[in-house]
Amino acid sequence: MKNIKNVLSLLIVITLSVNAFAQETPVLASANTNDKEKKKKEAQKSEEVKTTEQKEEEEKEEPTFTLSGSIDVYARTALGSTNGGGGYAPVSAFANLKGFSLGMANLVASYSGEKSGFVADLVFGPRGSDAVFNSGVFSYTNSAFGSSGQIVNQLYAYFKLSDAVTINLGQFNTFLGYEVISPAVNFHYSTSYMFSYGPFSHTGVRADFDLGNGLGLKLAVMNPTDVLQFNPVNTYTIGGQIGKTTDAGGIWLNVLYGDQDGTLDEDGPSVDDDGNLLSSGGSLFQVDLTTGYNLRDKFYLGLNTSMQSVAAGEAFTGPGTITDLDGDATSFFGVAIYPKVTISETFSLGARAEYFSTAKGHLSDYFAQDAEGKGSITAFTVSGNYKIGGLTLIPEVRFDSASENSFFTKSGDASKSITSLLLAAVYKF
Repeated sequence: MKNIKNVLSLLIVITLSVNAFAQETPVLASANTNDKEKKKKEAQKSEEVKTTEQKEEEEKEEPTFTLSGSIDVYARTALGSTNGGGGYAPVSAFANLKGFSLGMANLVASYSGEKSGFVADLVFGPRGSDAVFNSGVFSYTNSAFGSSGQIVNQLYAYFKLSDAVTINLGQFNTFLGYEVISPAVNFHYSTSYMFSYGPFSHTGVRADFDLGNGLGLKLAVMNPTDVLQFNPVNTYTIGGQIGKTTDAGGIWLNVLYGDQDGTLDEDGPSVDDDGNLLSSGGSLFQVDLTTGYNLRDKFYLGLNTSMQSVAAGEAFTGPGTITDLDGDATSFFGVAIYPKVTISETFSLGARAEYFSTAKGHLSDYFAQDAEGKGSITAFTVSGNYKIGGLTLIPEVRFDSASENSFFTKSGDASKSITSLLLAAVYKF
């Protein structure tokens, strides 16, 4: 009996132990499950944070370095005119050499970061040398008489004060006018007179403002026009642009003002190397309007008009004596229209009709003028653009007619007009 009681007691203890263990096991399982879910949520939260950070990093502008540019060559002839010596080409910039000729090689390295970047634009060849012509006159020369050369077309750094304000410091191409130095951007290979005798480039500081809704503003303080490597005359030029752009095109009003050749110093030399009394021009003022719009799907019309004047300046009348000069300002005025029709995906046809005039002897070293210092020229240009990948072939015919004898025929007789034919090849990469 006693043994039976002992057995029963043992069975009860075992039963209670099993029940207790069975009850505790789910509790442990539940605890483990909660821990896993907690860790899983923490991992998901961590992953979400990580993903957000990654997205923010992706949204930031990645710094990029690019190398681009172009090369251009051409062949040119003048109908009924001599193909050598003066008077065989228009006196506009570029595309005026005879026979088979070189344009330039243009290499542009640029680095663009989130807040800052730079542009280094180098040019090699006749067109490039003409574009930076003053670099040979006002060129930095080191102690060993080594020159920095005429290859820098643009060299500037920029930084963004905000999304709406960018500051540019260095040498940059002008913001005036319709045409530019690079033939890869222009439709016509030859250039207008307004482009040729307006500014090419500036060195200074320029602030660009994005005012929203396509409205933009530029303000600049610069060396005299096309005085690029340094400032040898200690006078400065101010400039500005206000423009409005839409999907169809845009309009820009540009101005420049400043002394371009410095001022005379009473304590300085009063004569040049030939013994002539020195003189200095007054301040230059230029106002320029440029516009262009797609009027139809395949028809574009551009317009450029510009007026430049240089005030009468000052001159030495004797050693240490400087007198302000009397007289009206010299000036030029020009206007040109640029219609263009897109024939197909690979071929477009465009024209340029320009009138350009000078007064009071302005640009008398380049233009034939009458006894009163007046002269004018009208130029009509028709060009085609045929694209083969990165290559553009540009056949062009141009007719220039001046108010005074400015050209020569094959027989050497003076002429008021000239007709030019050229074929250019421009490769852009």
